[in-house]
Amino acid sequence: MSERAVSAGTQAGESWLERFFHLRELGTNVRTEILAGFTTFIVMAYIIFVNPQILSTPDVPDKLPISAVTTATALVAGIMTIAMGLATNRAYAMAPGMGLNAVVAFQLMGALGLTAAEAMGVIVAEGLVITILVLLGIRRYVMEAIPLELKQAISVGIGLFILFIGLVNGGIVVADPATLVRLGDLRGVPVFVTGVGLLITLFLLARGVRGALLWGILLTTVVAIIARAVTGTEAFPPGVAQLPTQWIAVPDFSRIGDFSFGFIAKLGVLTAILVVFSIMLADFFDTMGTLIGVGRQAGYLDERGEFPQAQRALLVDSLGAVMGGACSASSATTYIESAAGISVGGRSGLVSVVTGILFLLAMPFWPVVGIVPAQATAPALIIVGWMMMGVLSEAEAEAEAKPSRIRVGGIDFANIEVGLPVTMTMLMMPFTYSITDGIGAGFITYTLIKLFRGKFREVHPVLYVVSAAFVIYFLRHALGLVV
Repeated sequence: MSERAVSAGTQAGESWLERFFHLRELGTNVRTEILAGFTTFIVMAYIIFVNPQILSTPDVPDKLPISAVTTATALVAGIMTIAMGLATNRAYAMAPGMGLNAVVAFQLMGALGLTAAEAMGVIVAEGLVITILVLLGIRRYVMEAIPLELKQAISVGIGLFILFIGLVNGGIVVADPATLVRLGDLRGVPVFVTGVGLLITLFLLARGVRGALLWGILLTTVVAIIARAVTGTEAFPPGVAQLPTQWIAVPDFSRIGDFSFGFIAKLGVLTAILVVFSIMLADFFDTMGTLIGVGRQAGYLDERGEFPQAQRALLVDSLGAVMGGACSASSATTYIESAAGISVGGRSGLVSVVTGILFLLAMPFWPVVGIVPAQATAPALIIVGWMMMGVLSEAEAEAEAKPSRIRVGGIDFANIEVGLPVTMTMLMMPFTYSITDGIGAGFITYTLIKLFRGKFREVHPVLYVVSAAFVIYFLRHALGLVV
């Protein structure tokens, strides 16, 4: 084939892409969109390593294999990101969400004793509920029922949850029968690996390196492999922190479709409903915050600050929760890291298509994920946990001649009506390893304080119903009527 024919074919392909994704209208081109897709993938690819580590952490009989979770993580991220790009023509990317995966592992499978299939059934159920809310067009009603401060507290509480898991996985914090927790043994090789990894990741973040979390995980894994070879330590499980015998393998689809609604019978109807409701809230509000935050940076919002055609993005995102649970990857959600591709000029759904394809191409590399120690992903958990706490503050730029300042983002901790419910929500999640307990404690505290102060009209009717349900939930715990 002549060079002229190849050039003509390339131009025709680019022309088709420009028309399909309206690239000129959005002020971009094919080259920029492809570069943006690569950028988003590099920044998000850490989830391929972190999600399997979290979901395979619990010491339970029905432990999810890393090979299956890695395959499912890349598969779900790939398909849902491509779907988001095609459905919305916006540069949003999706993958199994941080925070909700920890809830699946440590609350549903760990504390509540659900099997992996039952835990994933919870995720499918909450995804179906959100999908119904989106299709009925009543998402705004649900959002208005929950005070802004409690929405923020949910995000921060999950962030603290993730951060705490990172400290535990890294060996920095260990259990102690006298004080509950204490500082771990800092002389061991695993903690040394965590410390070095944290230093590497912080350095990369401070220098503004793209994909700092991913590079931090990879470089820390190299440190762990060297440390194991030099010291001969057996602190790492067999095959971990050792070069793999094979670098690629056939993707493991064994847990695709392995979910069950048997959690309803095991937990009881009320507990099951509240668990699904709690996870739904976390998923729902996280998605809205991401769509608006990234949309503002990309210029997607209209003059009223709203996201046009949000229904499509919300529908794809809700179906991501369903697919994530059905594939044993945990709930898939829209990622704030989508902003990375936008920062280099990406604007259309072509960015998402490129990112999704790269996720699908990553599926055969699951053997590499198996060698990554928990200590290599611990720094990423700590950093992501900190990032989720950012909703408590916001940067406010003043006049050009004045420096910017930081102010508290609407939460007055000195006000008992706000500060105490928020504190209860944030702290109960990591301390009980349960997002459900944290949300329940916050809702009940908020409602009671409003009632005690005679401000019962300020509480949304939905909040009364949910708070009453949580009271019954905690009473059943107190009476030993639940697992």
